[in-house]
Amino acid sequence: MNNPLNFPLAVFVISFVVLWASALIGISLRSRLGELDDVTRQDFSVVRGATLTLLGLIVGFSFSLAVSRYDQRRNYEEEEANAIGTEYLRADLLPLDYATKAKNLLLSYLDQRILFYQSRDASQLQQINSITARLQDELWSAVQVPATAQPTPVIALPVAGMNDVLNSQGYTQAAWWNRIPIAAWVLMGAIAIWSNLLLGYAARSAETHRLLPFALPFIVSLSFFLIADIDSPRGGAIRVRPENLISLSQSLHPR
Repeated sequence: MNNPLNFPLAVFVISFVVLWASALIGISLRSRLGELDDVTRQDFSVVRGATLTLLGLIVGFSFSLAVSRYDQRRNYEEEEANAIGTEYLRADLLPLDYATKAKNLLLSYLDQRILFYQSRDASQLQQINSITARLQDELWSAVQVPATAQPTPVIALPVAGMNDVLNSQGYTQAAWWNRIPIAAWVLMGAIAIWSNLLLGYAARSAETHRLLPFALPFIVSLSFFLIADIDSPRGGAIRVRPENLISLSQSLHPR
């Protein structure tokens, strides 16, 4: 949680300040170096247009990555709920004592998985992961012992279902670790700074000098904010909510 990209609002503020300063630096350079001649202005316009186009492509690509990762986290939440619900039913195929134990463990495990999605506190998350790992060992033991004692095709069904439960948690964790690479953020930031520098340098009128340092920096910073918000599993407002797990919990606990 110490990753600054987990705080989208901080990303917006820092981006806006840096890009706003870049535009002001470009305006200052123009006032010092003077007007461009016609030939140089044409070449400058080509470079500026190419830079802005590249910035738009990089921002669009990063936004697409963030959305795809968000969809992946949401799909794995659904798969986790399906795996746990299926295994809860298959537990009836175990001997009575092991079936009761497996069901109780699955209910406790389900509660921990819900907390995993809802928690934002690092210390609480560490405790949740510790309890989850312990429950996984107990869950596997609850199906391993009867399967070893009586290796029949019927007993194999809850064993396979428990394997799906454990695998789904691993897939979920991998999806939450899968974020936009830092190199992509650095590249976006560098291109955005260069774009605002060029736009500031191209400003001519006094009205442009007043509006330009705020327009593009604000738009780009807002794009960075949205990307960081979607890409952050816990820090943003747009998060995967465990609706399927909560629905499953409500349907199983009364039983």
